[in-house]
Amino acid sequence: MHPESSKKKIILLLVVSAVIRALLAGRVELGTDEAYYWTYAKYPDWSHFDHPGMVGWVIQLFTLNLFVDSEFFMRLASIVFMTVNTWVMYRIGRELKDETAGLWTALLYTASIYAFVITGVFILPDTPMSLFWLLAFWMFIRYLKKSQNKHLLAAGLFIGLCILSKYTGAFLWAGFLLYILFFDRKQFKNPLLYVSLLITALCCLPILIWNIQNDFVSFRFHEDRVSFFGPLHPAGFFTELGGEIFYNNPVNFVVACLALVAVFRKKLPVDRCHQRLILSTALPLIGLFLLFSLTRPTLPHWSAPAYNLLIPLSAVWLSTFDVKKARRTVTAALVLLVLTIGVGIAEIKTGFYTLDHHTEATELGKDDLTLDVYGWRQLCNQFQAIREQQIAKGEMKESDPIIGHYWFPTSSFHYYVARPLGMEVLGYGTLEEIHKYRRINDKTIGYEKGANYWYLADSHYFINPFEIFAYTNFKHVEQVGVIPVTRNGKVVRNIFVYECKELVYIPQVLQ
Repeated sequence: MHPESSKKKIILLLVVSAVIRALLAGRVELGTDEAYYWTYAKYPDWSHFDHPGMVGWVIQLFTLNLFVDSEFFMRLASIVFMTVNTWVMYRIGRELKDETAGLWTALLYTASIYAFVITGVFILPDTPMSLFWLLAFWMFIRYLKKSQNKHLLAAGLFIGLCILSKYTGAFLWAGFLLYILFFDRKQFKNPLLYVSLLITALCCLPILIWNIQNDFVSFRFHEDRVSFFGPLHPAGFFTELGGEIFYNNPVNFVVACLALVAVFRKKLPVDRCHQRLILSTALPLIGLFLLFSLTRPTLPHWSAPAYNLLIPLSAVWLSTFDVKKARRTVTAALVLLVLTIGVGIAEIKTGFYTLDHHTEATELGKDDLTLDVYGWRQLCNQFQAIREQQIAKGEMKESDPIIGHYWFPTSSFHYYVARPLGMEVLGYGTLEEIHKYRRINDKTIGYEKGANYWYLADSHYFINPFEIFAYTNFKHVEQVGVIPVTRNGKVVRNIFVYECKELVYIPQVLQ
């Protein structure tokens, strides 16, 4: 393929992809995780309970420090970064073989549900992590090809930024060091290798300092999430594997497996050093999380960055076949992506397929995952009417905040209800339950004996306030309203509104 021809195709791909993702970003409501990461931008810090600070800083940058605060601008970084990522993947594929391999790499990456939707539309720690992950790996590829230390130093910087996005970034150094340990030990004699490691370490200082100041709470939290110890849970393994196949696109997964077979049979036209580097980085990460899934709940997107590294090998494998065959394979992957997005958006907007069969008011919508990104915009005006009525009666004051017992859906109430009404939101529970809201409590008004609070309970995640604090923490708790969330004229969830009056006891975990 002529370079000019491939570049035109890549530019067209970048534009079409960005336009589609921009439309999705502006029309789909924030998920509970995204609303939670909005608090990273509203209450910035060097690091946070569950993740480093990069996603919050990125949101601050693209919303002009929340000056333009909307779903689209919250997710603008995802649109931009995915576009850059696609270009980087094209360059990696080209480095491994040629222009054709570069084009197939970019197309297969675009077909990844993880890349296109999870990091390309939604704003999550994976969004900046994916950018720096791919940039760092590209620098490693170029370093092995050109032996220029500037690429090695750049890799150290990008890995540092990657770790500032998500701890998974450390696997890049683990993979590179594993590669040189087994296949290229002379690299240990290069002093700039250690300078590059130092650059990464310096980038990570904000994480370390914050954890020292906070009793290493973030490290301990993640230590509990990933462990080899515990009762075997085989179903978790198959759930994890199925999720990985879906997130990375089943077509991509099958092609990656076939490409790996070609690698092990030594029939893939890629430099051995590049093959070994990719395998040393990707396979241990994939295997590790599959092992964790045997004893701990895991999430499929944790290992998705490793699958991204297998895409260039898949593209090279496709480039060895007839163009028509390769085109059919890539088209199948893209069609599956489009169908997945189409069905997903239709379900979110219309609920055409009944995912939830609960009929009790407090359990309505419990099994409908699409409600994570639907119905939040309906809440504000209805809650405002209830709030103004109670204020007019003298039951509550304008300054009374909302409290939540768990970080989600408290974060969604924070963004879609409290933010437009200028209300404060506090977390009420243990650190493991409220996460960053423990710090938000300290940075805002905190708790005061004798004060009144609003409590919202979502039937999708219903937590009864009477079971939490009605008889020990407040003199009086009363339900004062129900907000029905409708879709296609049907009530799909309920939001119960409670007044919690006269706080008499502040639990030790909140002090």
